[in-house]
Amino acid sequence: MSEDIKSYTISIYTENNIGLLNRISAIFQRRHINIESLTTSQSEIEGVNRFVIVVNICENQAKKIVGQFEKQIEVIKAYYHTEDETIFTESCMFKIKSELLFEEPQIQNIIKESNTRIVTVNKEFFVLEKSGRRHEIEALRRDLNVFGIMQFVRSGRIAVTKDEMRITEMLAAFNN
Repeated sequence: MSEDIKSYTISIYTENNIGLLNRISAIFQRRHINIESLTTSQSEIEGVNRFVIVVNICENQAKKIVGQFEKQIEVIKAYYHTEDETIFTESCMFKIKSELLFEEPQIQNIIKESNTRIVTVNKEFFVLEKSGRRHEIEALRRDLNVFGIMQFVRSGRIAVTKDEMRITEMLAAFNN
């Protein structure tokens, strides 16, 4: 009997070393697992970075991958969580011709109804920013695509866990 494939958010707390991204990506590549999204940033502890990686795999694969990450010398700790165990969001930006903002009343309705923010407006273009779940961003993209999108970019997932993670104490000890 095969396990259920689910969306997992994998969090990896690391030292900030050159080449680590290549080794992390190689772990997925060797297992033929596609990365749906990847974000890296400073964590809550100075000098420690956090990778947030979204993959669609079974739980057994998630356990094995987390174990592989923890074998990397720069990795302090790695975790995996289901979507139900995390609070997450993504951000995106759209660049659209300015004339549409004034000539197409429907665009103003789309902006208002989707809780999208206008970042900048000039003679040639305006830029919209939206944060939310992937399906909300994709719905907005479909709505705006009708009018023509000059540029579109979406971030990877950022996430925190619903449960307390004891990582802060571990990272503080690592940092001392």
